[in-house]
Amino acid sequence: MPYFQEFIMLTIVHLLAVMSPGPDFAIVLRQSISFGRKTAIITSLGIGSGISIHVLYTLLGVGLLISQSAYLMVTAKILGAAYITYLGINLLRSQPNLDQSASIAVDNDPKQQKKAFMIGFMTNVLNPKATLFFLAIFTTIVSANTPLIVQSIYGLWIIISTAAWFCLVSFLFSQQGVRQKFLNHGHWFDRVMGIILLIFAVKLLIELI
Repeated sequence: MPYFQEFIMLTIVHLLAVMSPGPDFAIVLRQSISFGRKTAIITSLGIGSGISIHVLYTLLGVGLLISQSAYLMVTAKILGAAYITYLGINLLRSQPNLDQSASIAVDNDPKQQKKAFMIGFMTNVLNPKATLFFLAIFTTIVSANTPLIVQSIYGLWIIISTAAWFCLVSFLFSQQGVRQKFLNHGHWFDRVMGIILLIFAVKLLIELI
């Protein structure tokens, strides 16, 4: 396959990026511990769906437009920081009232599952780091001569592998023994996750200075 080497390089870079701590990881970790496996996996699928938006506009060339426009890039960072701040503040306000039975009820609530999907989706879509990442790999690793259909296959692979990685994280951290240790102090765990998200938001805003 003439594009095999290109695909392997893209895969390695993407896996290193997706496995590094970030807002997506923090959200999935929190969902796994606080609500359970189903909620966390649905959140992971939301993140994968968010990746599809980045792939789509990158293939259409919109990512290059955003990166070259100072106004659009600043707007993207402000929106991303605002949403992450919103999530962080909500977690900081967490109260010690989510027991095991309550978390099971949430994990099986269709309305909460829809909310979990949107949290994953919006957390990823509004992350300007993802915009820059996709622009970088599709302009440095992927050749301009690579057919659009092949680039689309690359994008589909990134979507699937991202969702799979966070589903794995969901599975590992929703194990009963792991969850129970954290649920004993669940509100403090949520608050720590909130602080982490606020740190990510501050980093985005600092980059605007």
